Amino acid sequence: MTKPIIVIGAGMVGVSTALWLQRAGRRVILMDRGKPGMGASYGNAGLIAQWAVVPVNTPSIWKDAPKYLLNPNSPLFLKWTHLPKMLPWIAKFMSNANPVDTDRMVNALIPLLTDAVDQHKSLVSDTPLERWISNSKFSYSYPTCADFKHDAFSWDMKARAGFTPTVLTGNEIQDAEPILGPATGCLAVLEGQGHITNPAGYITQLVAHFKTQGGEFIQAEVKDFMKSNGHITSVETSQTNIPCMHAVITAGIWSKDLMRKLNLEVPLETERGYHVIYKNPSQIPNDPMMITKGKFAVNPMDMGLRCAGIVELGDHHAGPSKQPIALLKRCATEVFPTLKYSGTEEWLGFRPSTPDSIPVIGEIGDSGIYTGFGHQHVGLTAGPKTGRLLAQMITGETPNIDLKPYTPARYLG
Repeated sequence: MTKPIIVIGAGMVGVSTALWLQRAGRRVILMDRGKPGMGASYGNAGLIAQWAVVPVNTPSIWKDAPKYLLNPNSPLFLKWTHLPKMLPWIAKFMSNANPVDTDRMVNALIPLLTDAVDQHKSLVSDTPLERWISNSKFSYSYPTCADFKHDAFSWDMKARAGFTPTVLTGNEIQDAEPILGPATGCLAVLEGQGHITNPAGYITQLVAHFKTQGGEFIQAEVKDFMKSNGHITSVETSQTNIPCMHAVITAGIWSKDLMRKLNLEVPLETERGYHVIYKNPSQIPNDPMMITKGKFAVNPMDMGLRCAGIVELGDHHAGPSKQPIALLKRCATEVFPTLKYSGTEEWLGFRPSTPDSIPVIGEIGDSGIYTGFGHQHVGLTAGPKTGRLLAQMITGETPNIDLKPYTPARYLG
């Protein structure tokens, strides 16, 4: 029997990689230490954020970050006890906050994200999974039109990617989104977007589909990688040793630990993200939106109204903080003043972030080991495209985009 390709990590990137490899006729084992889709893929905002081409570390962060960190009502938090360990990553992150590197980051994100709705639809084409993807608009809620104009740099970058909004004011806002109260004075609306109605359900069903097509899922922890003459030969797990042709690391923030098993250090840190689900809401928005004051997204989902976002830099082993959840709830109450609900559900997840806001996609030298991690806020969005690119690299096809911006070599030498 042909040796399999082992994909480690069953989130959006991993299952997409497994499916594209399977469609290319390869034998694939998908592996995860937990159940599929239970990491960052579980609690994200559910947005297919093809407009999210602006990195967090633009030049304005030099003046904004100190202000945010000292303001309890800002959407940026820091686990101060983790600061000493994060300092090398923060130094690299801030060094990219300049016009030249911002341009480089935007140019790398555009081809990875801007066709994301089509990539998701292609992944699930001719399967029952198409029902999880909804076509929608996407709006940015601003307190005032001056706040929208102040965000001109971000909109200029989005315009480069082909995203220009229709701007609504006054009564037009409530006509478009009756749930919004007077705290929204300007609404910037993007047409032709999409979202997922239940990210965890979507990924669980993708894995189920992968299995019905002959794929194998193993819940196990990777202990080591075995190599001969520098090339992968097997993956040692908590259950057994599995011979393989290739291995693909798509384990989100846990990829950092897996890379260490290869004696490689990758500058990957945790952006801790939160969500609050308002169950049985009395109102829902017509379409997903971003609340710019709190930097969180709002998405009507199967289980209720999900408000997800916030950035807290810190350790992925630490438990949740109270302040980010409290801020989410305060902002939601302000923006949706008439919203009623039966209860809430809170969640903390870990976004894997690189210092240049660009994921790490490609082969590690000639080892037969590939990487697909570091997607920061856009793992759900870019998962299908990343999986397709990895499958093309492994099977010898020529991808239709330049892969140099994503190469692991930029960090590994």
